[in-house]
Amino acid sequence: MAGLARWLCGIMPAIVATTAPVHAAGRPVADRPVHDFHAATIAPDGQHIATIESDAVPNGSEPPPRHLFIRTPDGGARQVTLPCRAGPDCLPSSPSWRDDSHLAFVLSSPGTETASIYSVYAGSGDAGGGAPHRLARFAGALGTLRSGPHGALAVLATAHPHKKVGATEAAAPMAGEIGTDTDEQRIAILRNGVLRLVSPADLFVYEFDWRPDGTGLVAKLIAVSAADGAVSLLHAPDDPHQQLAHPVVSPDGRSVAYIAGWMSDFGSDGGDAFLLPLDRPGAKAVDLTPGLHATITSLDWGCRPGLTATALASPRTEVLALQPAAVPDTLWSGQESIGAGSWNLSLACAGGHSAAYHQTFVRPPELEAGSIGHWHDITHVNAGMTAPAQAVSVTWKSNQHDVQGWLLTPLPVRTGKRPLLVQVHGGPQAADVPSFDFLAPRALDRALLAGGYDLFLPNYRGSFGQGEAFTAADIDDFGGGDFRDIMAGLDAVEQRLPVNGSRLGIFGGSYGGYMSMWAVTQTHRFKAAASHAGISNWVSEQGEAPQMTADLPDPVFGTLVYDDPRPQLRASPITHMRGVRTPMLITVGERDVECPLPQSQEYYQALRTLGVPTSFVVYAGEGHGFRNEADRADERRRTVAWFDKWLLAPTETAPGLERNRSPDVKTAQARSSGMSQDKGSQESDKTTANTPISGIDPGGTRPAPASGKPAKRPEVQSGDQNTDRPHGTDRYYPKSFTTSGRGASV
Repeated sequence: MAGLARWLCGIMPAIVATTAPVHAAGRPVADRPVHDFHAATIAPDGQHIATIESDAVPNGSEPPPRHLFIRTPDGGARQVTLPCRAGPDCLPSSPSWRDDSHLAFVLSSPGTETASIYSVYAGSGDAGGGAPHRLARFAGALGTLRSGPHGALAVLATAHPHKKVGATEAAAPMAGEIGTDTDEQRIAILRNGVLRLVSPADLFVYEFDWRPDGTGLVAKLIAVSAADGAVSLLHAPDDPHQQLAHPVVSPDGRSVAYIAGWMSDFGSDGGDAFLLPLDRPGAKAVDLTPGLHATITSLDWGCRPGLTATALASPRTEVLALQPAAVPDTLWSGQESIGAGSWNLSLACAGGHSAAYHQTFVRPPELEAGSIGHWHDITHVNAGMTAPAQAVSVTWKSNQHDVQGWLLTPLPVRTGKRPLLVQVHGGPQAADVPSFDFLAPRALDRALLAGGYDLFLPNYRGSFGQGEAFTAADIDDFGGGDFRDIMAGLDAVEQRLPVNGSRLGIFGGSYGGYMSMWAVTQTHRFKAAASHAGISNWVSEQGEAPQMTADLPDPVFGTLVYDDPRPQLRASPITHMRGVRTPMLITVGERDVECPLPQSQEYYQALRTLGVPTSFVVYAGEGHGFRNEADRADERRRTVAWFDKWLLAPTETAPGLERNRSPDVKTAQARSSGMSQDKGSQESDKTTANTPISGIDPGGTRPAPASGKPAKRPEVQSGDQNTDRPHGTDRYYPKSFTTSGRGASV
């Protein structure tokens, strides 16, 4: 779960011989790596498409070598020869067309802590020689590069960063005086071979776009002068929960369109589409998609006359034509993912032409081009590759919400009741969409399917895909309605499929890790769980993760813990641990800045204290997203082994069945499987008595307090977050607290 605080800067509402693909085409399909696409952009005349591509080859480092291609709509391709050997220290990114034939791109050299902007001629013949030449070099990191009028270039630049830019990157070692020197990503303009920083030094810029006349920039939403960096406010959202993303300025410069909504992770953008006039000072932004039962994920003025959007209307991806005071017109809809960069569903467009890489759960990506809805594949680099599984969209009712998710099952279909794992996505503002990443040859999900598990991927409330009201329903309700949605979805799946209810597990990362930690404090249905980079304590998280206090008041809970900690305590798994007995695997990166290591450590220590089987693995030097292939492989192996041990192994005794057994830690460790003895992992096989979980009423009554008097049912608090709670029950959602010197309890 990445930064809840985000600033949005928009700038200056401003072939070829065919070569062999990167992978060895002659290799058998089963042995070939998946060929991935990371970015795509179209030249203004639509005759060239620049892409960043790679083969997913495990080599102990991340990212794998990336390559720059210039492709044509008829399938022609040329791999650009880089001035360095492709690898971790030579990474091309952010291609941007300066005109019909000249492509600019960023080339990073992390090993030297420098980055450069290069240009290459896309056409054939002698012009430019076809070899890239450097336009500028920068001491630091360069991000998004955008071309403006007359070939002008602007880029996001971070001078001398302490860490790689990005919330999921590993944090710098914490030593010395803290908080005196902060990395700021700023807009820089290329002039006469030199990058000049123009945005304010105390403003972290995430995104930008040129004005067509090249005079200035736009951000949350502010205008920044290209000449002197002067700043003026264009628009600030009235709702403190609302965040802004993806600003795109109209070709005539009279308006800027952007996405506004509740977003937890930069790069995972979604919400409603808004249009703000730039030629009328003080004008109000207009919501172009009010009440839309879908999430806008990207915007573009170049696909066709007018504004075009991509949207997730779960389970389908849509391309929409937008205009004020009109119902969006659906130009295309399909049950597959399309993308042109970052995590979002998106299109690359220019001059009425479009391109994207498309994929499903079982079909790997290929690049397609053409007019909207009339695309044709121009690559066949993954031809013949597939996944031995089937993916089915499932829907169910949870309170007043219609919820959607995916069920992945292995092929061939097996008979009899099967174990099932619930996989909870991160965010929470995100969604599981059809992507071959889930079932690629070295993916965790593919390994789990091969091991005999079915997988259930719920897009619970708070997710994208059902409109902004559905996404915002998770505000100040973490662990409440979202958890009920997951459990209702599990009920629906069990009614439709032969699921073995005694062999259920749950796992996830980031917010999915939090939900795994939370779930086992609320129910005993799951017999095993795994959490990667979860959050166990929202109180301590506010003091450990810098993004938690970057926007005030807190956009999630509405208050700081220093003023009123009850909302954070209510949603913290660590305050509901008594009675937990589900075995839990916990993994985390040593330098995770989003969901820091102590969050996992607190939960692990609680499980150890309570005698619950657990294994805790910390990966040295890793951040929120693992970069080292060896670490990712190790985590996959441990996750599969953990569920096999507790769900499949016939000799294992389900935790909680041996009541009142509480061996000492040393004895329990001596009996452990040994899986956790390397990499600092520790495991205890101690189990706890079959005590009710905090907040759960499994037998219809609550346990009596020490006085022997019957315990009262928790009071249901007032407020919108509780309007959809089933009347007369607190199941799955403890909300009433009493505080004492030992903290909070139900």
